[in-house]
Amino acid sequence: MSDRDELPAAVDTEALLTLAQGHHERTTRTAGTREASGHLVKTYFLQAPGRTVTEQDIAAALRITAAHLELGRTRGSLGLAVLIMHAGGDGDYVLVHSWIEGHMSDLAIFTGPAGHPDQLRPGRTGLAPCVWEAAILAHERDAFSRHVLDGSGPITNRLTAWGADTLTGSVR
Repeated sequence: MSDRDELPAAVDTEALLTLAQGHHERTTRTAGTREASGHLVKTYFLQAPGRTVTEQDIAAALRITAAHLELGRTRGSLGLAVLIMHAGGDGDYVLVHSWIEGHMSDLAIFTGPAGHPDQLRPGRTGLAPCVWEAAILAHERDAFSRHVLDGSGPITNRLTAWGADTLTGSVR
């Protein structure tokens, strides 16, 4: 955009610079591949500075995931999903991303107050992943394409490779 003297009116330069100043890394780890409502679910947790995902949080996220995936076949699910439990700076989030027919995916986001997994509810319409959650989903898109769609051999081998291909450490 260096060829512009003025930016469009909707570009909030102050807000963008404030976001940039506060941007930081967050830690993600995998909690393995589990089964929920007949789906293979690759499970992640993501932590904002000073926050920790507990076993109670993971158990609550798995219950939400299982309930959401119960109607998976009705929505065209292929039986593979990714769960992200995010202990965020402003609350807790559970994202359930599943692969569905036609090279498409389904995403559900649940939100609630920090440290109260029993209060997680479906997020508002239009809510999308934050930058840290999107980093995990970008990795998962590549892992799905690489191992399941472009892989070779029996599907069980492809799914084993997909389940083993995880993102851990810092994401920005």
